[in-house]
Amino acid sequence: MYRKILESLKNTVVINERVGKDLELTRYLLKYPRNPVYFKDLDGYEAAGNVWADRKNFEIVLKTRDLIYKIAESINEPEDYSIVDGNFLKTADFSLRDLPIPRYFRGDGSNYITSGIVFSEYGNKRNVSFHRFMVLDQKRAAIRLVPRDLYRMYNDAMSHGEELKISVVVGAFPTFLIAAATSVEYSVDESRIASSLRKRTLGEREKMVRIDNGILVPYESEYVFSGVITSEKCRREGPFLDITRTYDVQENQPIVVFDTLYTSRDPIFHILLPGGYEHYNLMGMPREPTIYNEIRKEGIDVIDVRLTYGGNSWLHAAVKIKKRNSDDGKRAIMAAFRGHRSLKHVVIVDEDIDIGNVEDVEWAIATRFQADRDLVIIKERGSSLDPSRYENDITSKMGLDATIKGEREKFIREF
Repeated sequence: MYRKILESLKNTVVINERVGKDLELTRYLLKYPRNPVYFKDLDGYEAAGNVWADRKNFEIVLKTRDLIYKIAESINEPEDYSIVDGNFLKTADFSLRDLPIPRYFRGDGSNYITSGIVFSEYGNKRNVSFHRFMVLDQKRAAIRLVPRDLYRMYNDAMSHGEELKISVVVGAFPTFLIAAATSVEYSVDESRIASSLRKRTLGEREKMVRIDNGILVPYESEYVFSGVITSEKCRREGPFLDITRTYDVQENQPIVVFDTLYTSRDPIFHILLPGGYEHYNLMGMPREPTIYNEIRKEGIDVIDVRLTYGGNSWLHAAVKIKKRNSDDGKRAIMAAFRGHRSLKHVVIVDEDIDIGNVEDVEWAIATRFQADRDLVIIKERGSSLDPSRYENDITSKMGLDATIKGEREKFIREF
């Protein structure tokens, strides 16, 4: 599947020579930050990174230019998937140490699976979410859990004296990459969001396969690791260079024991460079529709949302609205913070501003914003990834209403 995707993306850089998975591959990913990089020999395996570093690649593969709206619709109206028989190769004879799992930076605590999507089922609940895995030995890794859905499922299993079965997919179709990064109610099965997105873009539902541990995984998967999250804890997970390109906090984290590896017939391992543009897009872009949806709930005509690269596609956003009421800008600010709880700064602009152009957004701030009138500051829980945060992840959030106030004619550009 990834082979076809790489062939369809015309700017793919092919690396034919043998490349080492420890640190050496990072040089290539940084050299071609917006290009898919296809390693034909990453310590004996095929692998690819920066595949989704350009947002246009999602549009090419999914054949749509209205992706944010399609994602928002898919979140609002999930659809069932089909359950089919799979055709994976299966083995218990594997070692995490031998596989093309990279160590990206010298300060990293170990080699890391960074593109792994966890599929889990417990108590009639299915969950799909991204998590990183720090390799400990041949079959064990520490999983990074934060207080979200999988963390809740894990604690539920532990309270019943059970380990939590999981399957980890590396190399998933973009519908699952997007769905796994959304933030939705606990009861929602993100696989149904992926299926809805595929139906809305490619006209077909997703297919799922039930592997031996009973968990459904995508029919199109390059690698699938089957295992359990145990009650055993790793003393320190990390250090790990995260999306802000600074090292994340080190905490005790649960240990996963893997027992079975499933692969496609000719697999390509998906590499996700921490802090790269692919990381930005996969982590940030799926949050744009949740901001979009929350602002729409306020009855505001929102046109577009962009989590900006300068804010690591996580902490900063620009929102374009068609302003109808004098307080639309400030109401949109508060709705944006509700739509993405980690958001730190947001700028609201009018429909004539290109939010994909930082210079254009800055122009709106320069000519349509007065700090004593248009600035909103609140102090609440923010992102643990922000190194400037206060204790308990408290942060000061800032919203700028850079929309037109007063006579519109005064604010129109001639060119």
